[in-house]
Amino acid sequence: MPVLGFLLINTAVLYRQALTAADTAYDRTLLATAKSLGEQLQVVGTAQAPQVQASLLYSALEAFEADNRSRLFYRVNGFSGDIVSGFEDLPAPRARLPEQNIYAALVHFYDEDYRGTPVRMAVLLQPVSGSAGQGMATIQVAETLELRQTLARQILVDTLWRQAALVLVIVGVVVLVVQRATQPVRALSRSLAARSENDLSPLPVADAPRELLPLVEATNQHMARLSQLLEHQKRFVRDTSHQLRTPLAVLKTQLQSARRGDVEPAQALDEIAHTVERATELANQMLALAKVEQLREDRDPPVTDWDDVLRQVALDLAPLIAERSLDFSLESQAAPVQAHTWALRELCRNLMHNAIKHSPPGAPLTVALRASAVDATLTVSDSGPGVSAALRERLFQPFATETGDSAAGSVGLGLTICHGIVLSLGGRIALDNRLTQGRTTGLDACVQLPLAPEAPFTLPTDPPSTTA
Repeated sequence: MPVLGFLLINTAVLYRQALTAADTAYDRTLLATAKSLGEQLQVVGTAQAPQVQASLLYSALEAFEADNRSRLFYRVNGFSGDIVSGFEDLPAPRARLPEQNIYAALVHFYDEDYRGTPVRMAVLLQPVSGSAGQGMATIQVAETLELRQTLARQILVDTLWRQAALVLVIVGVVVLVVQRATQPVRALSRSLAARSENDLSPLPVADAPRELLPLVEATNQHMARLSQLLEHQKRFVRDTSHQLRTPLAVLKTQLQSARRGDVEPAQALDEIAHTVERATELANQMLALAKVEQLREDRDPPVTDWDDVLRQVALDLAPLIAERSLDFSLESQAAPVQAHTWALRELCRNLMHNAIKHSPPGAPLTVALRASAVDATLTVSDSGPGVSAALRERLFQPFATETGDSAAGSVGLGLTICHGIVLSLGGRIALDNRLTQGRTTGLDACVQLPLAPEAPFTLPTDPPSTTA
């Protein structure tokens, strides 16, 4: 389409140029005709009143007519502008002569209308002298445009044929080049279409053209991430179904036992309520873990003050802290980070809930949030038994358990949720045992998140603290 559009514009320009070329060619003949008429002029009369006389016949112009398709008209004016010979109704010459002229003679060419027909007019100022005097005669010669237009059309047609041949060559070359250039793409498309819906193996790179290597490599990376995601989802669904099956089976057994009257109604209701609470907590954790995957897709989270969220979570968990009579202390300062409030709340709640759960009654529990020039660090220090070496390898996996230790139970989804939130926010999380004289005295859960880029940092001299 761009080439065709260019050819249309070029055709219009070419036709105008052809007309200009035809005018240049035939104007020479028109000037020769005017000069031939000027050679047949003479001066008669007296010196006081010289007059131009012409012995011209229209048949003399036949030698300058190329064929019967064009006609010539002329008019000769004397010294005083009187008509000497020719067609009296031929339009009078225009007064202004051109400032520049390619001819040595005083001649002016322009387009005019005569008897309703467009003509090309030549006006020649011809000096005439004789014994009676001298002066400047004006000779006008007009020619119809049939020959000029025919020549212009002929030039245009000859050029259009060559342009049409050029377009056909371009089309052929383009089709051939495009077919050869896109052949690897079509082969890759056929290869992908022939695969099964579960085939996420990488595409072969050895036979791929150099131009397609970035695309093939990016596709392989995407398929690897997709394969990993699908495997994670399958494992998560498998583990979750197993974990949900257990409380449901226990609940069914408790209901059957209550119906038979094996236990007291109050005890049965307490056991059923405890089982329902466990199942509800597990379902909420599953929903939270699913929501963490959405955080990975959010490239522009809002700026949230981590300090406000941490204090709100501590206030929500105050009843649990009081129930276990923990020696709780909170030290925090302003720490604006790019994260959703929900994500920070879920992160703090899971870490503090695990610390409360594993701390002995009356033991110290310390939570500290400190900000540096580039990041903020949350440290939750409990007084629990810490993490064994066997469990540390699978600490952030869903429902990780200690091998060979049935009493330890399942870690659940809390740490998995924390790990996913921290990674989605570009931070780091670590759980380290706190040792005192070679003995584990607790666990330090440490989370580092980058500060928001536009957040100003000022180091407070006395960080606010809360002790309970």
